[in-house]
Amino acid sequence: MTDPVRATAPTRRILPARDLAQIAIFAALIAALGLPGPLNIGPVPITMQSLGVMLAGAVLGPRKGSLAVLLFLVLTLLGLPLLAGGRGGIGVFTVSPAAGYLYGYLFGAFVTGYLTARLMPKYSFLPALGATILGGIVAVYLIGIPVMAMNLALPLWTALGLNVAFLPGDLIKVVVTVLVASQVHRAYPGLITPPQRRTARN
Repeated sequence: MTDPVRATAPTRRILPARDLAQIAIFAALIAALGLPGPLNIGPVPITMQSLGVMLAGAVLGPRKGSLAVLLFLVLTLLGLPLLAGGRGGIGVFTVSPAAGYLYGYLFGAFVTGYLTARLMPKYSFLPALGATILGGIVAVYLIGIPVMAMNLALPLWTALGLNVAFLPGDLIKVVVTVLVASQVHRAYPGLITPPQRRTARN
């Protein structure tokens, strides 16, 4: 016999509808930033989509930001031409020189969101800049560079040198991310919940 209390209790969603909408919007934003197309100056194209990844972490936090990037990556894996230049499919996740950067996007969004959450509710410019550099550049490169070296059969140091060309543009994206995120958090406080502080026991 079923418990009447349990039977009438409303089912609790894993994510509220508002969170699902935010995740979908940022996944769409990352895709839209690929519309201008890539700038091909090396084995890995330079695109604006990494800006969307930084924004997802800095605005939505580690959980929702990572889910937005994951949604974008899954849709790309299924064959939708969402990457800059109309690329998509399993090949860009395996043999492509840029494959590691796609995995790095997920890690980078999480790190950016995690560090940003620890700054909340005060989102100061310099600490936010450092958090976004660590998540949006360092975390992405940590995965992207070794995979690029492996797929191109290059020494790791050679692959590292090829990424120097990315740094000026990525640093500009970091500044843009922090400026945009600061305005968003000022207008909509509470988008990111700061981690609970542990209180010392008496």
